[in-house]
Order: sequence, then C-alpha cells, then structure tokens
Amino acid sequence: MDEVLTIEQAAARIKMSERYVRRLVAERRIPFHKLGRSVRLKASDLAAHIDAGRVEPITAADVWRGLGRAA
Repeated sequence: MDEVLTIEQAAARIKMSERYVRRLVAERRIPFHKLGRSVRLKASDLAAHIDAGRVEPITAADVWRGLGRAA
C-alpha cells in the first residue's frame, strides 16, 4: 500500500512550504484525497508531480542546432 501524507508531511518531504503544497491542491495540479475536512496525498502522486517537472540539461549540440533554426 502506498504511503499517505498530510500536507505538512508532503511539504517536509519535498522541502517546500506548506503553502506551496496547499496551492498545488487548490489549483488541482496534484491528485489528493479528501477525508472529511482533511486532505491527504499519496507519496507516489507527490513523486510523480516532481518527476513531471524534470528539465533535462542542455548540451552544446542542442545550442548549435537551435541557432541554425533561429536564422
């Protein structure tokens, strides 16, 4: 079974503020579960959100390739 986190635990896990995590929930940018008035997040959903924001590094070849298109 996947670990279920509170807002506070999720914020601590990703080293961000609770306000940021609450904003993700309010904007529905991350899946969550509502238990009464409490909000819970699955650890796997939190990890998926972080992985979705991954940006790959740019290489010199990418820069030169991009310059050819800009001209």
